[in-house]
Amino acid sequence: MPSEIEVLNALRQIQDPDLHRDIVTLGFVKNVIISGGQVSFEINLTTPACPVKDQLQSQAKEAVQSLPGVTQVNVKMTAEVRRSLGEDKSAIQGVKNFIAVASGKGGVGKSTVAVNLAVAMAKTGAKVGLLDADIYGPTIPLMMGREHGIEVGPDNEVNPAFAHGVKYMSMGFMAAGDKPLIWRGPMAHHALQQALFHTRWGELDYLFVDLPPGTGDVHLTLVQSTKLTGAVLVSTPQDVGLTISLKTYRMFETTKVRMLGLVENMSYHICSHCGEREEIFGNGGAEAAAERLHIPFLGRVPLDQLIREQADLGKPVVASHPDSSVSQAYMEMAKKLAAQVSIASFEQPVLSIVED
Repeated sequence: MPSEIEVLNALRQIQDPDLHRDIVTLGFVKNVIISGGQVSFEINLTTPACPVKDQLQSQAKEAVQSLPGVTQVNVKMTAEVRRSLGEDKSAIQGVKNFIAVASGKGGVGKSTVAVNLAVAMAKTGAKVGLLDADIYGPTIPLMMGREHGIEVGPDNEVNPAFAHGVKYMSMGFMAAGDKPLIWRGPMAHHALQQALFHTRWGELDYLFVDLPPGTGDVHLTLVQSTKLTGAVLVSTPQDVGLTISLKTYRMFETTKVRMLGLVENMSYHICSHCGEREEIFGNGGAEAAAERLHIPFLGRVPLDQLIREQADLGKPVVASHPDSSVSQAYMEMAKKLAAQVSIASFEQPVLSIVED
């Protein structure tokens, strides 16, 4: 019968490919139980959306199975999302990670990407929220389902809407239909703070914040009000879209916000008649820019009619057509994004206390 030390030493062979440390040193291995030739333990990952979960489980089982005297290995995979260590304690206590979703210009599908990434992350088992911070052009209520709404309590605290596994809040609830919000910058600043701090988000692993296109008051308010875990930049492949998107990238760089990834939206179109791939807006520009700027490239989303149809119906394609190729693309991006959030949390500086 192996000892616990022998089991842990065997598991030290298993490296997390993103964090570049073994799973024992990372503190992932818990509750080792040895009974005769049976060995059971738990691997507690940093996110339920871990893209290498099955790989780590298989490697761990194989490593322990090779020990003399082991007849059976049971590996339980669990997950607990880490709180961003740089989080401002004056911000929302229950939210572990803030993720901004931004674009340089309108019309690139930023909100569609934000909605589907949020729903995809929720489908992995994470607790997810979505804040529509696009003050002047809120679209999240339409994409998430018109039948849902918010409730305002006597203390003016807001219970967010809930659909497709995601809690969400939007300025669209304040100005329904085509009613415009004709606000100056200070009013937009106040509205965002109200939505952030006076919504009952509860416990969330990830809060996605869908920003207005470009750079401006709302972006600065978000950066100043919270400690963002990082940002996701959405762009189309063509040079014009990329050039403008990179201005937003420079804004995040200037304000010391980590870039978690770049998404190339409307990357290509598959003709419904002939089946040929058409690169309407070019292809590969965003990936090349990500490589040049050392930004993680999360993936490509095609220009697909199904995405638009389901968004108009208030049913994100990830929820309504989970087996479609576009849904699988979003799911893969969500896993890559979750990995980048985990990397960001582990790369935060560790503060040590020196006693006199």
